[in-house]
Amino acid sequence: MGCSTMTSLCRKIVAVPLITFEGHDGCGKSTQAKRLAAGLEKWGIRPAVLREPGGTLIGEAIRHLLQHSEDNQFMTPETELLLFQAGRSQLVREKIQPALRSGEWVICNCFFDSTTVYQGAARQLDLRLFKKLKVFAVGDCVSDLTFVLDIDRATAQSRLGNGKKIRDRMEEESDEFHGRVVRAHRELAENEPRRVIPIDGRISPDTSRTNQEYICSTLSRPRETSESKDQTPNILNVFLR
Repeated sequence: MGCSTMTSLCRKIVAVPLITFEGHDGCGKSTQAKRLAAGLEKWGIRPAVLREPGGTLIGEAIRHLLQHSEDNQFMTPETELLLFQAGRSQLVREKIQPALRSGEWVICNCFFDSTTVYQGAARQLDLRLFKKLKVFAVGDCVSDLTFVLDIDRATAQSRLGNGKKIRDRMEEESDEFHGRVVRAHRELAENEPRRVIPIDGRISPDTSRTNQEYICSTLSRPRETSESKDQTPNILNVFLR
């Protein structure tokens, strides 16, 4: 993040304490989150970088059970939903809320929008139940800004490669399932344009600065507070020096 354009943008970033990245595996979420963190650190902001599911000892155990364990072959969609919310509840209370209260920024690779997409849209579970569980798990801890990396299933799979790797239960789902995931990610940005910002995930995260510059330019624009957030210091419309 060293080019002059990005330097100019990053000098006047508007404070956005809770930033999340969403999208398919292989879309570049992890890379973009790490690069944003590195860019912020150059200006004295050292954000906590977390992932979901995971981020805590309990969360990492839940992550293994959900995604990698050979014992999850017959996991039901309802069990999956509850496990994701359990890991999220732990992450919010153990890591995210304490960080925000102490004035830290948090960058999270996936958050509650993932459950809207995967368990709500792709698993087609009862959205009324999902909304109640979301509130129970996160309370008023809503992301200030969410970047969705839009990518098609084939491109994402090609990046993941065919080499030997740890099993991922979600990647084993059908193309129809992942098609619903892609559509739901796009609907997120359409339904909440103030909070959710789409990014072209087809651009290789390893070679292009385009998305990094766009993320920085987005952070430099003042935004209105979402109706779903209370008026707390979680949105700080002041320019950094």
